[in-house]
Amino acid sequence: MGLATSKAVGRDHYVVLADVSQARLDQAVQELDDLGIESESVMCDVTDRRSVEQLAARATSAGTVMSVVHAAGLSPQMGEADLIVRVNALGTVHITEAFLRSAGAGFSLVNVASAAGHLPTAFPIPRRTYQLALTDPDRFASRLARRCHLVPRKLRPGIAYSISKNFVIWYSQRQAAAFGLRGARVVSVSPGSFDTKMGRLEEVNGAGALAEHAALRRFGRVEEIAEVLAFCASAKPGYLTGTDVLVDGGAGATMTTKDLLAIARNPSNGHPGIRVGLRPRGAVRREGG
Repeated sequence: MGLATSKAVGRDHYVVLADVSQARLDQAVQELDDLGIESESVMCDVTDRRSVEQLAARATSAGTVMSVVHAAGLSPQMGEADLIVRVNALGTVHITEAFLRSAGAGFSLVNVASAAGHLPTAFPIPRRTYQLALTDPDRFASRLARRCHLVPRKLRPGIAYSISKNFVIWYSQRQAAAFGLRGARVVSVSPGSFDTKMGRLEEVNGAGALAEHAALRRFGRVEEIAEVLAFCASAKPGYLTGTDVLVDGGAGATMTTKDLLAIARNPSNGHPGIRVGLRPRGAVRREGG
């Protein structure tokens, strides 16, 4: 999703890509170069505050950062509950805090949540724990992970995923006022089942059922979610902030409570990668021309 969004945003912006894998970054930069899109890459681990601060510093040194699409994440099949919480939830805090410092008028942050964050769960939503993210992010992540350990081991990754994505929605709304003071915006986007490697990995664990129950009866195409993310990151929806955009093919509109509860037992669909957009191409000064 991050790469597809880069292709959309890169039509008229210089792009900085970030990921934990240099090999993936090299491939992504080459794909963008083949399309005539100027970009550079930075290795970044969103669970590491210092790594994220270095990413922000690198981006701001290249030009005025106009938008950030934060799509890094792990799905239930990709890690244990503790790691899922740290990547999905703590990573969002780190990205948000780092780019809030440099946010100016017209800036936008788009955090990728998930339709799973909207699904009902027998596990209580720990809103009081969410509040800790505003004052002590590391303690917040530890406490949220511990809460996931209250359920049987096989259920923990799914619970961690749903709760962490619900947190992304809550946190993005909570930060709207801080961004608004700078003339900037923050929104979250919640994809349903999309035809990505991660989405297909979760096909038998909820993503397939979500697509089957959607009004459109299919997986979404990655280009479709990329256009939504790129639009939210652009200056066009200038009054859109502090809200979540659900892009689930109409699944939430057509499913019954029974359907929702069945799918909620196996939440799915994560989103790798970060895309940082800068001032329109040609307006960025760089060393060496």
